[in-house]
Amino acid sequence: MPAPRQLVVEADGGSRGNPGPAGYGAAVIDPVTGETLAEAAEYIGVATNNVAEYRGLIAGLKAAKALFPEADADVRVRVRMDSKLVVEQMSGRWKIKHPDMKPLAAQAASILPVSSVTYEWIPRNENKHADRLANEAMDAGKRGRQWEPSSSTAALDAPPRTPAPDPVQDGPPGDAVAGAAKVRAALAAAARPAPAAPHVGWGTPDLGAPATFVLLRHGETALTPEKRFSGSGGSDPELSATGRDQAARAAGAFAALGTVQEIVSSPLRRCRETAAVVAARLGLEVRIEDGLRETDFGAWEGLTFAEVRERHGADLTAWLASADAAPTGGGESFAEVTDRVSASRDRLISRHAGRTVLLVTHVTPIKTLVRLALGAPPESLFRMELSPASVSTVAYYADGNPSLRVLNDTSHLR
Repeated sequence: MPAPRQLVVEADGGSRGNPGPAGYGAAVIDPVTGETLAEAAEYIGVATNNVAEYRGLIAGLKAAKALFPEADADVRVRVRMDSKLVVEQMSGRWKIKHPDMKPLAAQAASILPVSSVTYEWIPRNENKHADRLANEAMDAGKRGRQWEPSSSTAALDAPPRTPAPDPVQDGPPGDAVAGAAKVRAALAAAARPAPAAPHVGWGTPDLGAPATFVLLRHGETALTPEKRFSGSGGSDPELSATGRDQAARAAGAFAALGTVQEIVSSPLRRCRETAAVVAARLGLEVRIEDGLRETDFGAWEGLTFAEVRERHGADLTAWLASADAAPTGGGESFAEVTDRVSASRDRLISRHAGRTVLLVTHVTPIKTLVRLALGAPPESLFRMELSPASVSTVAYYADGNPSLRVLNDTSHLR
């Protein structure tokens, strides 16, 4: 029977402000030869030290698993970190009390079988390789870019390692890692950050980190379950108890991810309340952008679709057929909404190039941003589902090309 493959993962994370601009680094090492098999690092936006350290652990375990993706691969990993918190929590000796740490610990535990991973605390001066990677990632983020392995000098800070006998090695030298050539080939892709967006042609230059808009629909109001038109021309309802709970769950999910750097909200109350809950959790301020307000539905405000059909049937039919048709009583057409949302989008892209921004807004602005990103026709607005407090994500690159990443994600509400 082949001996288990032995690997060492060294991981670290840091935050310049705690919370502040944060990044992580991880290295996968052959314990027999001391060779660095893979490096991973990423700037993750505003986060705490603990979140960044957990993200480094997750990246290191994923890189180790990528070496031997076969379902029956027997891989043993020894994790070395200078974070006492992560080592003790993942070893099961300390309880995980903070809500932001629980999903990260669960994710780390799910990558490899628990029995195949052991954890060891090391002093910071013995974790220089991963520490350097984390700082490189934060430096790259400060320049509006992401870390690239080709520019890394982290290995220069790695302490020299003397190859040690492998107590479980019973085959030819190198069997425990399936040969250095195979390892390097397997991890060349795994360690390299995935392309952030599709490019046209092999010669497309590096466009840097995109402006990433995380689009959060506000939580429920009293009108939401009744499916009543609720725009910007009628009452300005507050969040219901359910809506406040949805906002809190979204806030927890964003805190765990640690990627949101700024928050922008529609001026309407239901969005400002949702944004305030998230901002309080992340320690950020909220900026108001008027162009993110919902459509003015005119005389339809507060009515159900059936009521509008009964009272204003001809106007409703025209509205469904053309983006230029407006709701009864001086409401906004979808064409008018598209113009103001596009103008806001362009301002925000210019203002937040290379950053991840949470936009707390409404159904029509989110659908409009998604439609424009896809180059879809106006009628596509009626073919998308957006649940209360759902998350969608669009990234905008320097060459003007957007990339839809997520649509109507509600996993944080379950």
